[in-house]
Amino acid sequence: MVALGCDGTIGESTAPIDTPAAAEYVPEAARLRRLTQEQYLISVEDALRPLIGDAELRLPSSLEPDRRAEGLVAIGATEGSVSPRGVEQYEDASYLLAEQLVAVWPDCGPASGEEPVVDNTCASESLRPLGRTLFRRPLTGQELRAAVRLSAQAAETLGDFRAGLAYGVASLLQSPSFLFRTESGEAVGEGRSLTRWELVTRLSFFLWNRPPTTELLDAASRGDLNNEAQYAALVDSMLGDERAIGGVRAVFSDMLELDKLDDLRKDRGTFVHMSPEVGPAAREETLRLVTWLYENDSDYRTIFTTRTTFIDRTLASIYGVAAPAREGFAMHEHAPDSQRAGILGHVSSLALHSHVAASSATLRGIFVRRNLLCGEIPPPPPDVDTSIPEPQPGALTLRDRVRRHLEEPSCASCHRQMDPLGLGLENFDALGRFRTLDNGARIDASGNVDGEVFRTPAEFGDVLAESETTLECAARTFFRVAHGRHEGAGEALVIEQLVDAFRQGDYSIRGLMRAVVVHPSFRTLPAEGQP
Repeated sequence: MVALGCDGTIGESTAPIDTPAAAEYVPEAARLRRLTQEQYLISVEDALRPLIGDAELRLPSSLEPDRRAEGLVAIGATEGSVSPRGVEQYEDASYLLAEQLVAVWPDCGPASGEEPVVDNTCASESLRPLGRTLFRRPLTGQELRAAVRLSAQAAETLGDFRAGLAYGVASLLQSPSFLFRTESGEAVGEGRSLTRWELVTRLSFFLWNRPPTTELLDAASRGDLNNEAQYAALVDSMLGDERAIGGVRAVFSDMLELDKLDDLRKDRGTFVHMSPEVGPAAREETLRLVTWLYENDSDYRTIFTTRTTFIDRTLASIYGVAAPAREGFAMHEHAPDSQRAGILGHVSSLALHSHVAASSATLRGIFVRRNLLCGEIPPPPPDVDTSIPEPQPGALTLRDRVRRHLEEPSCASCHRQMDPLGLGLENFDALGRFRTLDNGARIDASGNVDGEVFRTPAEFGDVLAESETTLECAARTFFRVAHGRHEGAGEALVIEQLVDAFRQGDYSIRGLMRAVVVHPSFRTLPAEGQP
């Protein structure tokens, strides 16, 4: 058996899909998904760069902001509409890009000042492949005719073919078919599945965080995605492609809320190491670690226990270690007895989930409970005092000061789910520097994760690594990012099967991504008449 590689080459096929029958679960309806800012920029770069060659391409700097819903940007992309300001931003961006493109493209059509100024054949031959790339499917005849007609009308008005063509290009860049990922599906037997174009788009954005390439669209056009063995081989080829790193980084950035580090704020008077570089550096450290784990096909659980990391001079100063490289990032090994292990020892986790001048057991606990254990924590009741007493004799450490939250009935039910977790990271201040004392009193960083006791931050990571809840949460999160929604009540079996596949694959990140996309739920939609 041979399979098409993502670069168009032919290689040996790997194992076919091993999945349960689609009838064993009840699928949920797909949602309309708007491109994230990153996906938008990657999409226009992929579409326009081959056409403009070495010419400069200025990308738009202002777009509709991403929003986080139910814990994930991937879900926020499916909720809400584009704001009026966002519509204006997309319009401005479309003309900025279109004018740059037509300055050097296409090779046909009348030059500026030549008559006639309309060349519908050139416009059609130019817009058809561009539209296929942008829409991630072939343009319909009506869509192509509309873009060509708009180009001709604009050319006649402006007296210039290329100036007119820019309007046709801009119309494609403003179209909902580009800005949104539509997944309406088609009837297959008695059920309903994603169309081949919808499937290859969902596959590419999940595995690569970018639109499908020409080769992937060609594979979809040939029907390769309808063949089980060919689809499995294509998935494995994509997972082995260097572009898969983009997908891995996107999943973990969403899961760990790393996008928020762009706006990291700390009290400069309290933290002399704080600078505008800290947030981006912290994000990059964590993303380089997960990239390293993916490239080495390592055990996902290592993310909580490893003392290997990748830091630059900015982070080295916070960690109190020698920078491993004069410029940029390089691998660093924390000492075997260091309490800084895994992502819970990263500035990205510690600083992001703290106040501007003080650590927060609650914020850190919420992060662990929600993001790493997929727990649900309701908002506090109205009129409840959430303030923490100031340090005083007999209550100097944060553990002593938050005791009221754990004893007051109106607070305890929620705070017992998060504060004991956050207190396990109290050896790190609000910027992520290690410490043993808080206001002169020795810190007690012991705690438990649902009954499993730890005494130190490093042991905390060990407990999370061995927790079945942690592993189940990883499977849930990957499913949610891939589908743009939480799993439905009828999809409990899907999560169980993904967790089993994760476990049987030695907790490989690559294996979990594969399990998500080869499972029938990845392509199946509710049958007609189902909600």
